[in-house]
Amino acid sequence: MKFAYPWLLLLLPLALLALLGRSRNAVTYSWLALTPRHRASAWLDWSLRTLFVIAIAALTFSLARPFKPEARVERYGRGAQIVLLLDRSRSMDQPFGRRADDSARQSKAQVAQRLLQQFTAQRRDDLFGMVAFSGLPIAIADFTQQPEFVHAAISATTLDKGLSETDIGRALLAALHYFDDRPYAGSRIVLLVSDGGDRIDVDLRNEITRLARLHRVGIYWIYIRSHHSPGLKALSDQYAQTVPEFFLHKFFQSLGVAYRNYEAEDPEAMARAIDDVNRLETLPLRYEAILARRELALWGYAVAFGALAIVTGARFIERQRWA
Repeated sequence: MKFAYPWLLLLLPLALLALLGRSRNAVTYSWLALTPRHRASAWLDWSLRTLFVIAIAALTFSLARPFKPEARVERYGRGAQIVLLLDRSRSMDQPFGRRADDSARQSKAQVAQRLLQQFTAQRRDDLFGMVAFSGLPIAIADFTQQPEFVHAAISATTLDKGLSETDIGRALLAALHYFDDRPYAGSRIVLLVSDGGDRIDVDLRNEITRLARLHRVGIYWIYIRSHHSPGLKALSDQYAQTVPEFFLHKFFQSLGVAYRNYEAEDPEAMARAIDDVNRLETLPLRYEAILARRELALWGYAVAFGALAIVTGARFIERQRWA
């Protein structure tokens, strides 16, 4: 326990002054020996004085602003350390699916937002970080286990229109750096949600490969397939240099880490991919949680209020008897 104003605790001895007061309802007798000692009255008098002492001490304690400082605790669960890597290029603002009523459908980004929020809500033990990207990666949230914060971070990605540029390589590198200086304590994945690929230069590929292997991070790619795309499974190796998404697919296969690819051409297919990720990544997880600072002044105010309420009630009853 710590105090915001510890110097106020020096006033605590003043609470003992309540023991020195004299009763205002004293009755004068010619000879005190004629008045027998009434133990119940003496006990009640000292009890009320003690309550005054407690009330003053509790108020002084609360005015010093006691609090429990922020603390780190180790916890255990079943889940993973997951970095959500969400594409926010302009193509993600296009309607999702192949139906004719494009104006009535949600965009790819909106569907991804809704399903990712459902996904994170189901995985209460996971640690989530988040990166959005178009031309440059934007770190939105560091690893956290607070569902409200994660949902707010996901919602923030659709507040504005996407940009025309896409650089998945730098975004992957930023996501992998989330695991720097973190002890390996469970399953680790980067969950990439994108509707396209990218041709990454050699130096960047080498660095991504090094970090993925060093941190032992699996790659899950939910590829939101556009209606004009033939899909990754329909292409052969000869298209690796000409089709960006197939190039990225082949690169992920060569990383030497766990890799899973899901082709989602409509919201239902994407929901099935999310369910599969939710089912697979349930390994034991050890992580460090941060307990927020807790203010304790309210407890002191409550004790002081209770003590004064009893004293006030006793005084009221006493006045009624003497009235």
